[in-house]
Amino acid sequence: MEKINVGIRSVGSYVPAGIRDSFYISEKSGIPEQVIREKFGIKQVHKAGPEESVADMGAKAALAALKDLTPEDLDLVVYCGSEYKDFYMYNCAARIKELIGAKNAASFEIHNLCSAGVYSLKIMRAMMRDDPKLKRVLLVSSSKEGDLINYADTESRFMFNFGDGAAAAVLERGLDRNIILESSMIVDGQFANDVYVPAVGCVNRGNCEHVVYEDRFLRVRDLADMKPRLDPITLPNFFKVMDKAVELSGYRNEDVNFVAPICMKKSMLVGLLDHFGLTEENSFLLEDYGHCQSADCFLSIEEGLRHGRLHDGDLVVTIAAGTGYTWASTCIKWGPVA
Repeated sequence: MEKINVGIRSVGSYVPAGIRDSFYISEKSGIPEQVIREKFGIKQVHKAGPEESVADMGAKAALAALKDLTPEDLDLVVYCGSEYKDFYMYNCAARIKELIGAKNAASFEIHNLCSAGVYSLKIMRAMMRDDPKLKRVLLVSSSKEGDLINYADTESRFMFNFGDGAAAAVLERGLDRNIILESSMIVDGQFANDVYVPAVGCVNRGNCEHVVYEDRFLRVRDLADMKPRLDPITLPNFFKVMDKAVELSGYRNEDVNFVAPICMKKSMLVGLLDHFGLTEENSFLLEDYGHCQSADCFLSIEEGLRHGRLHDGDLVVTIAAGTGYTWASTCIKWGPVA
């Protein structure tokens, strides 16, 4: 059977003008600014205004990603961003399709919290290989989860790096460059009930009139219980999914040239890079973006290209983690197929 490649034709992004810098986060949370900058790894995050929705930002990133294409060239628009969208029970993919004028495209959504972007590459590669009618697909991730952060809730402090923004990628069937390779995922469902917005969902539906202010934000059910279970397995699981994605793609760890990470503190990123014998010049730290949910890996790729750190011939390892808890990685062979 003929092998059909699916490649990333182009990427684009959008971040709003509003800024919450490390001083702002420190002032609101009571955590020293030095800790926000060094331990949390954040200089600033972007904050969308009340008039700017998740779909609006996704549409702007989508248009930026199209480059020389027109929206009419798209066969499918897939939204893989935040579940916190313009409205509850809302089709954000259809709205983005309408906003950009992709009149020939179908649309649907993929959700897996912050690991959705990385794993959606695998899903879409399989679909596009199987269906010749899917010539060009737009993958969009957008997040306004900065709305869901309560800086007064120190139990949720690991989410203080959340920022608003969007990214998109155009995938093309039969494109023999920037080809999507293999993926790996680990899911540990013991964490599924540890992080959520208590005020929304069927469990508390009957208590809506009694919702307290704090329950409108993302909350950690019990940090003292979650942290000792999560910390020891986080880095090993990152290594496992990256190593497996590289192996399944037919490469060795020493072949990796660039790591496109989820937003993380510098010390953790350095640890991931050391695993492949790489340095900070082989990645991009999202300290001026914050964590834009599943858009992070596409932002990392775009910044890697902009700063001359990502080159033709490079083997790229994307890496993400999401509450639930999932760890995921997908490899990309950048540049023309040799």
